[in-house]
Parts: sequence; C-alpha cells; structure tokens
Amino acid sequence: MPENPLLRYAARMTRSAITAALLLTACGSTNPASGDAGATADEGLALDAGVVVVDAGTPDAGLSVRGPLVTARPFAEVVPLSYTPGAPTPLVVLLHGYTATGATQDAYFHLSELAHLKGFILALPDGTIDSAGNHFWNATDACCAFGQTVDDVAWLTAVIADLQARYTVDPRRIFLVGHSNGAFMAHRMACDRSELVAGIVSLAGAVWADTAKCNPGAKVNVLQVHGTLDAVIKYAGGSATAGAPPHPGAETTVATWAAKNGCSGAALTSIGGDLDLVSDLPLAETQRESFGGCPAGAAAELWRIRGGSHIPVFNATWAESLYTWLMAHPKP
Repeated sequence: MPENPLLRYAARMTRSAITAALLLTACGSTNPASGDAGATADEGLALDAGVVVVDAGTPDAGLSVRGPLVTARPFAEVVPLSYTPGAPTPLVVLLHGYTATGATQDAYFHLSELAHLKGFILALPDGTIDSAGNHFWNATDACCAFGQTVDDVAWLTAVIADLQARYTVDPRRIFLVGHSNGAFMAHRMACDRSELVAGIVSLAGAVWADTAKCNPGAKVNVLQVHGTLDAVIKYAGGSATAGAPPHPGAETTVATWAAKNGCSGAALTSIGGDLDLVSDLPLAETQRESFGGCPAGAAAELWRIRGGSHIPVFNATWAESLYTWLMAHPKP
C-alpha cells in the first residue's frame, strides 16, 4: 500500500505536539520565554519552551456569560499585557493542522509572543477529536473530517462572539490564520462568515473545489501561502488522501477568491518584494503575486514558496510578515 502523506504529516505533528505539551507542563507559567525545544530540521518545527496559552489580561467588566457552544468546548486565548478596555484591539484566530492543537500550532508560528509585542488578542482553539484520536476541523470535503459532521463554522463563530463580548475587539480587524486542515477551515469561514472575517492567511490549504459552495456576502482579504514542493496538500491541486475529493491548487484558490471579490485583474501578477521566510531555502525564496483591480477589503494574494514543503522551516520574519499583511488589510 502506498504511503499516505497526510498520515505521515499527522505522525510528524503528533510527535511535535507531545514535545509542546511536555514543555507547557514543565513551564507552569503565563510569562512568555524563548528557547529551542529540540525539534529537528526534518520535522520542520521550531517550538518555544514558554508558549502562552492562557488569558494574560482582564476581561471588560459587566459582560454576558459565555454561550453554550463555548461552555461545552472551551478554548485558550492570549490577551496582550497592553490590552486596554475600550480600545479597539485586533483579533487573530489561529487554526491548527490535522492532528495538531492550538498550542502546537502556536509553537510553530510564534504568534503568542507577537501578540504581546504588537498588542492583538490571539485565540488558540482546538478542533474536535476523531476516532483515531486526532484533532481535526470539518472544513471542506477535501480535508479533513472524514465523514464527521461537527459544525465548526458555528463553533468558531461562537468563539469570536465570546471574545467580542468579553473584550473590545476591533470589528474591522478579525482575522483567521490556518495551516493545512486549519487553512481549509479558514477558507470555509471566509466563505460562510464573510461579514465577520476581515481576512485570512492560509498556509497549505485551499478553498472548495466546487466554487458554488463558497458564497461570501461580503469581501474578504485572502493571502494564500504555499510551498511548490508540498507533498501533502499539493501546490497544483490533488487529493490529500487516497479516495478523498480533490482540492484546487494554490493559484486556482486565489483566482477563485479574485472572482468572488470582484477583482478586475485577469491573472496573478508580480507585486515584487520577494521575501526570505524559510531558513533552509536560499535567498528570498517566496514570490509575491496578486490579482489587480480588487475592491477595498478584497485582496487576493499568493506567496509562492519556491521549493517549500508542507511544513516550512520558517525563520524569525514569518510571524511578523503575516501579521503586517493582516494589519494592512482590514475591512473597509
């Protein structure tokens, strides 16, 4: 039987999740600290020894009790120490890949550290657990619920509403950042909750192959980031597992969003300023392209990682680069 690349990815992420969990247990503190957790270059993960996964601030007073969806399925959050009630604060929801957790994904992306530095609220939700014991999101038919029917759109909407009730969230700056299965989920939320979501960053995900299933009522800024040598979620499109419905490629995904957003450009064109985001690839390996003629709040952009894998070994510029992009793309 041929090797299943998604299960290979799952095993890799599971090993990293165990490492992160042990570090979190040992840390026992809400104070961020840096340090190498010993992830190998082959695994493609850089873990911090002091991931912040608990509330570091104080909710605004006099607000409603949490709704039933969030009470039944709680989530972790990071509130910057600089948070001030009444001051509109950006919100970023980080969506992990299949088998990972919010804590593991944060250890890879390093967004909790940035939340304190830049002053944004970070939500670290976990998907539900499948019969194999792996966390997943019910995103699109391509990845990765495998027939399960949990309504993650409703739950993530409730997560955002819960944070809006307890903190002064800037309604123009609510973003989702996802990897792999979490990136598929970010696209799903952009399709189904476009009135709520200002923008998404998708690393190695895709929108619905059947574009009729994506019906946004408002414009959404979309940044697709994808490695050209991704063996799990293929850059040019394919199936994540044998027998699974196909997903569109990275360029098709961005073209779909350009059409949904009403962009007038006919094709992706270079916007220059190639980026050096991956530590084990030479020079500025990430090309930036976008569709032109997009309305305000409707960017359709691609960051193509030449030679990039499914789990790129990001350098220190990754987190700030994606956050800078998000902050430049609020709702109008």
